[in-house]
Amino acid sequence: MIKRGVATFTLDTGQCPKWLYDRMVRLGREMVWVIAQEYGPDEFIKRISDPVWFQSLGTVLAFDWNASGLTTILTAALKGAIRGDEKRLGIFICGGKGRTSRKTPDEIKNWGGTLSLPEPKINNLVYNSKMAAKVDSALIQDGFQIYHHSFFFSKNGAWAVVQQGMNTRNQTARRYHWYSKMVTDLVREPHSGIITQTKAATLDLTAKESEGTRKLSTDLARGSYRNLMNDIQILRKHSSELSQMVALRHGKDELTLLNLKNREFFWHPVVTEDFSKSRYLERILFKVCEIRPDNYEKLLSLEGVGPKTMRALSLVSEVIYGARPSYEDPARYSFAHGGKDATPYPVDRATYDSTIAFFSRLVRKMKLPFSEKNKILKKLC
Repeated sequence: MIKRGVATFTLDTGQCPKWLYDRMVRLGREMVWVIAQEYGPDEFIKRISDPVWFQSLGTVLAFDWNASGLTTILTAALKGAIRGDEKRLGIFICGGKGRTSRKTPDEIKNWGGTLSLPEPKINNLVYNSKMAAKVDSALIQDGFQIYHHSFFFSKNGAWAVVQQGMNTRNQTARRYHWYSKMVTDLVREPHSGIITQTKAATLDLTAKESEGTRKLSTDLARGSYRNLMNDIQILRKHSSELSQMVALRHGKDELTLLNLKNREFFWHPVVTEDFSKSRYLERILFKVCEIRPDNYEKLLSLEGVGPKTMRALSLVSEVIYGARPSYEDPARYSFAHGGKDATPYPVDRATYDSTIAFFSRLVRKMKLPFSEKNKILKKLC
């Protein structure tokens, strides 16, 4: 299982044919029931959080392995597959693509009420869902805008997040996975997996190397608003000189600040975008300094705090106080099992064989005609 890592695919523009989607729902229903009965609902949640397993499931259900649509269609198909059987299975799927993603908190609350869960437990599930979305949009600034968010949870409280962002500039999508039992800190390397085909220029404020930035950003937020604005005024005044200085330091002709090359997020004058004439940013920073959050997680959780606020605090922390965050893309893997030419890494035969064996066992236990089982097994073997 991938312990750390994110998945990048080409953007899909077409629609999944109804005949295929209907079959994915039927096959997905059989697979979910077998997993829940054989291994329990918590095991299903755990496997969904594994980007390799999720990708394999999508492929077994007959979707293109390298298309962004696998994420959205597979999630919708699984949601449709268990509809009406959620309580019996002990598995619940909330959210989805676009507007549906914004309904996630209400769907969690509705299921919590149906299950008579204690209010604190319901609120905790909602909080984890919202924070996962915030972390991947505000703390991992890699040029991908989140447009799909789904929250899976079991009757026992295990949860997983599968969300996807798009980069319209290079026509790719990237998927982020979370698993409750692997999250020890929501703002410090919380992902169970991020797979990618292409690396991106990234400001990763979740990395362990960004610990100094997280601490200083919290100190700034807990300090004097006037002092913080004085620091920002310095960056406003010298943004052009800083850009040129760092560009020369890295031997580049273009004007960049802090070696951030992705123009969509980091092309400077980003300092101008973030700091100059930004009354909204000033209002948010004033609010933050008034509240004085106890830690970085509480800082991020505040209403109105988003990518610009966290980036502004990061820039002040680095440029004024020398706390350099990580600019390494947290994505670690490209394909489910590696490539035959060892690119991006050699085929992991043990994981590959284990994945095939697992799905083969599931298929054999499904209530499907023998001919259909054979077709699926031929794909696997």
